Amino acid sequence: MQKPVLTINDLATDFLECPDRHDTGSEKWDRYRGRTTSTGKEILPFWVADMDFKSPDVVLDAIRKRTDHAIFGYTHETPGFATTLTTHLHEQHNWQIDPSWVIGVPGIVTGLSITARLLSQPGDGILTLTPVYQPFLFLPKLAERRSVRVPLHADVNAQRWTIDWESLEAAMTPDVKIFWLCHPHNPTGKVFTREELLRIADLCERRGVTVVSDEIWDDLILDDSCHIPFASLDHPAARRSITFVAASKTWNIAGLGCAAAIVPNEDFRKQWRQAGGGLVPMVNPLGYAASEAAWKNGDPWRQKLLDVLKYNKQLAVEAIHEISGISCIPPQATYLLWVDCNEWVAGQRSGQNQPQQACEDAGIGPSNGSEFGSPGFLRLNFGCPPTVLQEGLQRLRDAFGARKTSGS
Repeated sequence: MQKPVLTINDLATDFLECPDRHDTGSEKWDRYRGRTTSTGKEILPFWVADMDFKSPDVVLDAIRKRTDHAIFGYTHETPGFATTLTTHLHEQHNWQIDPSWVIGVPGIVTGLSITARLLSQPGDGILTLTPVYQPFLFLPKLAERRSVRVPLHADVNAQRWTIDWESLEAAMTPDVKIFWLCHPHNPTGKVFTREELLRIADLCERRGVTVVSDEIWDDLILDDSCHIPFASLDHPAARRSITFVAASKTWNIAGLGCAAAIVPNEDFRKQWRQAGGGLVPMVNPLGYAASEAAWKNGDPWRQKLLDVLKYNKQLAVEAIHEISGISCIPPQATYLLWVDCNEWVAGQRSGQNQPQQACEDAGIGPSNGSEFGSPGFLRLNFGCPPTVLQEGLQRLRDAFGARKTSGS
């Protein structure tokens, strides 16, 4: 395999150390709090999708400025929120939107829940491609809708994930009203091509299905791919679609609870708050301040982050290539690695075939593939300092045993 172009000495020093996140209420680090391996090791968390990097100074300065104001009343979209996002999307993704389309939401999960109620009726189907981020699978039931799932196909020879178009079209029965698209895709890291997006648009237009595109990973492309916002297509289905974006993943501010819904359709915007059913809180003022600063001034930091993530991706892909029984298709985007452990599972004795348990026993805690609709897989978060990742990868080797022999 190709060696990393960068060395650890090339990486920005801000990304080489992990601040201690114990006793901070960290969901990521508290999952394994107090649990150790048989050898006394603390289990290292590589599961939930937040990074172990400090947010950039431009974001921290914006938060400090906002706290200096010292009043934190109920807050709607701040004056610069939509316009800053509009500029960011145009500069980074060549997508020109009208600022009036932007609605602040406290998170993507909340936004998806609103679209279920806005665009469908109880009993209708919501379609998605699996494996996928867990709320895509459980939110339909909570909204009294039906989850319709079409598996992505792993093309091992081409090292890419593909869509089974016949299955996708067959799944669009008359009761399916929404297609929740995760783009770039979590957990596989797939970046959908223009041709794929147009084909999705054609299918949805013919079947009367509205596309809701979760694009919160749009600023974390790790190869030569280009992120194309679904709604930027010159297509009727694109003009009727709803898009979610956020600064949360890229600038590591998920805990501030701020995202944006981009809703070109005026009728949908008018019905948005009513569709929330009175259950959706306002976005907090620090979330607005941080997001606006990230989009406006955070790109130099993002470029350094991308160097680190590309380096880490290569480390992780090479390590997995060396381990018998597991494999992965390198992600095109995100800081997540989707690891296929089914060959290893098939070779284990009955009762000893759980890759998640094997990892935790070895002192590493990834996400269990079952949560994404794919037992036998793991999702590994490599958004951490390289030294932490290297320790985690050694524990991954320990979990799955012998390395592959030469030529295998």
